[in-house]
Amino acid sequence: MEKEMSDMLSKYEELKVLVESLELDVHKSARGNKSAGVRVRKGLRLLKRQASDFVRVSLESSKSD
Repeated sequence: MEKEMSDMLSKYEELKVLVESLELDVHKSARGNKSAGVRVRKGLRLLKRQASDFVRVSLESSKSD
């Protein structure tokens, strides 16, 4: 139980850091910087995978309760 809670919190922190790291490139992309747009899309694909991992960890945690 303790390990699942720790896994969930670490996955959540990873998601927060990733979203924060995308912020500057999102603003650059909105101003027309095409390279920043590529970085944002790449980051969003990574965010999607990490969000899926978070869902998996969350489901495992609720099943073990």
